[in-house]
Amino acid sequence: MSLEENLNRVLGRHEELASLMSASTPPSADEFTKLSREYAELTPIVESITRLREAEAEAQDLAGMIVDPDSDAEMRELAEIEFQDLKEALPDLRRQVELLLIPKDDADTKNAILEVRAGTGGDEAALFAADLFRMYQRYAEKRRWKFEIMSVSEIGIGGYKEAVASISGKDVFARLKYESGVHRVQRVPVTESGGRIHTSAATVAVMPEAEDVDIRIDDKDLRIDVFRASGPGGQSVNTTDSAVRITHIPTGVVVSQQDEKSQHKNKAKAMRVLRARLYDRERELVDSERAAARKSQVGSGDRSERIRTYNFPERRVTDHRIGLTLHQLDAILAGDLDAVMDALITEDQARKLAEMT
Repeated sequence: MSLEENLNRVLGRHEELASLMSASTPPSADEFTKLSREYAELTPIVESITRLREAEAEAQDLAGMIVDPDSDAEMRELAEIEFQDLKEALPDLRRQVELLLIPKDDADTKNAILEVRAGTGGDEAALFAADLFRMYQRYAEKRRWKFEIMSVSEIGIGGYKEAVASISGKDVFARLKYESGVHRVQRVPVTESGGRIHTSAATVAVMPEAEDVDIRIDDKDLRIDVFRASGPGGQSVNTTDSAVRITHIPTGVVVSQQDEKSQHKNKAKAMRVLRARLYDRERELVDSERAAARKSQVGSGDRSERIRTYNFPERRVTDHRIGLTLHQLDAILAGDLDAVMDALITEDQARKLAEMT
């Protein structure tokens, strides 16, 4: 479908919605809510299309005035100046319309659950997982997001076997959703004196934090076990059975939480993570129906996909999906991720626009 056909489709649907909402036989309350929501979503697109078409019409009128031999010379000169201004503005107006036409991901406005796990590489992988977790924490601070650590499983030398956080704020999932996958590090391990470069990995999962309305969980589908929390090496850190393990029986998804001293708080945290995992699983099932298209998109969310390499000797970071290499390793690990995020978003938008035409 061409851009012009897409614009006419949006304008036609907007008018149709207005007619349906003001029909002599009014729709039901639920239907009216649904129609008004769609109408509100289309309105900014319609306004952007109107601005574009008005600018195109004005440019056409000015072009006619410029070539009209009967036009006053001073008027022609003014028309040429205005025409040049419009000519420069039109590509931006078209780009705005095109971006608004890209189908929205309903989860983009949601907060996120971040999970970082050590992969292959032993202690070095756990140290790298801790580096990544802190990187996202610093990025959240820079964007004024709230970063709540939900659970951390540490090893003795400061590494993390697994760390989970809740991140809330504006556009959290929209920006972080491209981070899911395998992150690889190449460096001389701090645990080794030989000076050889090792490669190890950590897995990142970013899931939209689901609300009750997004995913329904039936109590009868849950098995909840309580046990005594323990710290690194198995030593007891609590004398009561406050740790909670929740199993979602239909899917087999298991979530454990033991960081809080209160069983109630641990259960509440575990339910947040469980809800996010089930919602993410549901989204993946829907996405798998568009598997061919999904493979061509940036940030498919495939947990086994190697997405990025952090090379310490060369101080570089390479995102393999878009071929982006930045020699800014220290800044990126310090949370300066916008250059990477912006490049991923731009590439994703370009691919989606290409699929629309």
